[in-house]
Amino acid sequence: VQLQASGGGSVQAGGSLRLSCAARGRPFSNWAMGWFRQAQGKEREFVAAINWSARSAYYADSVKGRFTMSRNSAKNMVWLQMDSLESEDTAVYYCAARWGGFGSRDSSDYGLWGQGTLVTVSS
Repeated sequence: VQLQASGGGSVQAGGSLRLSCAARGRPFSNWAMGWFRQAQGKEREFVAAINWSARSAYYADSVKGRFTMSRNSAKNMVWLQMDSLESEDTAVYYCAARWGGFGSRDSSDYGLWGQGTLVTVSS
């Protein structure tokens, strides 16, 4: 399975972006999915995760109430809807997959990573 993230871009503070992550190669319905981000000069941090069933999603406190993660396993797609963006959200965003069905906030639990997509929020 390969992951391909897209949808990044430049937006003003308060705006919205929708990131997409496509899984290619084989069905990923048994995989939990996560979004992480890495700002320049900082460590990679957890943003959101969703279980294989899509019934439970988890968010970092910094994005809770502003970001929404969703998935459609039949289409092998995952999305991250980002609203009310802030300059602090500027980073490269990565989607990741974890075998076993349950999301995790720990990046080391994910065995498959996409290439990243850059989000720039200007104030």
